[in-house]
Amino acid sequence: MSGFRHPVPVSVILPTFNEAGNIGLLIEALLARLPEGSEIIVVDDDSPDLTWQVAEDLQKSNDRIRLIRRIGRRGLTSALQEGIGAAKGDLVFWMDCDWSQPPEKISELLEALKTNDIVVASRYIPGGEEKGHSPLGSFLSRMICRFASLVLSPAIKDYTSGYVGTRKEILKTIPLQGDYGEYCIEFLYRAHKRGYRILEIPYTCQPRHSGESKTATHWIGYLTRGRGYIGTILRLRFKSD
Repeated sequence: MSGFRHPVPVSVILPTFNEAGNIGLLIEALLARLPEGSEIIVVDDDSPDLTWQVAEDLQKSNDRIRLIRRIGRRGLTSALQEGIGAAKGDLVFWMDCDWSQPPEKISELLEALKTNDIVVASRYIPGGEEKGHSPLGSFLSRMICRFASLVLSPAIKDYTSGYVGTRKEILKTIPLQGDYGEYCIEFLYRAHKRGYRILEIPYTCQPRHSGESKTATHWIGYLTRGRGYIGTILRLRFKSD
């Protein structure tokens, strides 16, 4: 199913909400590592801290940067889908914008897409590590992924990575859906069931550079997110694709 030869056009989708302290440096780091003809699409949910304005200013001096400012629309999964729909690249990546996921890893992920259909930056394979959340958040994240591996397929270890690359044509057949991180569980599992080759590459998740976490900030938030993840896992286990 694979067979890409780089360089090919790449689109990197950056969904943002209140990431003004991170987005400029992240874009700069990514542009230095992407092949010619690639683009970065910032999909911002009208951030009160003016993240969209930072991206807009950068866009004026670099046509590799594109901004989608969403007014009246919110949500991680819908932002990713909107960015994917606008992407011009043959390959599409997305990642968090808080520096918890190292931009330099994209070079290794791109190389791996020459022989794989989907690549995932993974915290939960040998060489990977989770340092980006509180002890409770890290524990619950690991438990959710272990539960998904047990119930769905052990072939995937980091079901909630959120740092993923694939071909745009695959995303047309398996669109992202879900409220938050559930989309990643569903996308990876459905792709695995269809026989796409998925490769996980280890990385260390770091604490965010600035701003506040969108995942959760206390145990009630973690439990709310976790309930959605578990519901998605069970639904996928007992439904036909």
